[in-house]
Amino acid sequence: MAPIFGSGLAKGLAVTLRTMTRKSVTAQYPDAQPELPPRTRGVIGLFEENCTVCMLCARECPDWCIYIDSHKETVPPAAPGGRERSRNVLDRFAIDFSLCMYCGICIEVCPFDALFWSPEFEYAETDIHELTHERDKLREWMWTVPEPPALDPRAEEPKEFGAARKAAEKAAAQAAAEQQAAEQQAAEQQAAEQQAAEQRPGAEDGGAQQ
Repeated sequence: MAPIFGSGLAKGLAVTLRTMTRKSVTAQYPDAQPELPPRTRGVIGLFEENCTVCMLCARECPDWCIYIDSHKETVPPAAPGGRERSRNVLDRFAIDFSLCMYCGICIEVCPFDALFWSPEFEYAETDIHELTHERDKLREWMWTVPEPPALDPRAEEPKEFGAARKAAEKAAAQAAAEQQAAEQQAAEQQAAEQQAAEQRPGAEDGGAQQ
């Protein structure tokens, strides 16, 4: 069936009329906070305990707005006679949000889950030089990061979870088999001792004399 001439224009005018007759509502910010989507890209929070100073986020940042400083410390051996190790200790982690374009590459490439998106957006400054926020401020934003959404029950199980579950099941089955073998060995040993005690000549003579 061919479309009626002017039907598209009529639908557009109907939408316009409905919008014109609808009462507009203005949110009085900052008294009324906006309802942001759960995946809003506000600022970047830092969970510095997970940061290993691998510098991957700073190298992959297209704006070069991440500044990281660190130093090396010697870690004593975990066991006597072991070897000393060196580790990187984070001294500074800062992000210049006047340069950041909120692409999220740093969050995606972080292999240790040290960077997260936070929906916080109220960090405007009167001076552009104050938009470089240090790790203390980034740490405060970390606690505003929302919880991840629940997994789809119909989704395929991650390979890591499957491998961990199989390893746990294998270890449990091995422990159960070892316990069963130990119980069987103890029962056989007890039966052998009882049989040996019954076959002793002294036990038979003593029973006959009584």
